[in-house]
Amino acid sequence: MRRESAVALGVFSALTAGTAALGARVTNHGTQLWYRRLRKPPFQPPKATFRYVWPVLYGCIALSGWRVWNAPSGPARSRALGLWTLQLGLNAAWSWLFFGKRRLKSSLVDNLALGTSIAAYIAAARKVDRPAAALVAPYLGWVGFANLLNEELVRRNR
Repeated sequence: MRRESAVALGVFSALTAGTAALGARVTNHGTQLWYRRLRKPPFQPPKATFRYVWPVLYGCIALSGWRVWNAPSGPARSRALGLWTLQLGLNAAWSWLFFGKRRLKSSLVDNLALGTSIAAYIAAARKVDRPAAALVAPYLGWVGFANLLNEELVRRNR
């Protein structure tokens, strides 16, 4: 691996890990009494599920961004990298809105935008590096499920 590519992998990993750490910090603070008191749908996964799913998804997100970055430069790569950055920002914003601010409706809007940005990233990344696009497909599925959970929490906790 070229030195430049190794540094880029470190940067993508650090950005993704930083987003994960911020989200975890806000989530851990927010899962106290307020979250436990919310009326949740019967399909709410056990708490431990999130501990196993998110590290894998974040690893795929970082690897996907790195693969796109390694592709030849051009407008398609720039668009994909812009969308990669956007989805990461929306990902971080969701935790802050949901757990930090306890704004269920705002977090739902953010989550819908997140899903849209991931789908757009997949479409853009597919033009640059097909495996990079495939790496984040499970992430899109998980966020789709999260949208359903978030919507149910809004509905059940007016």
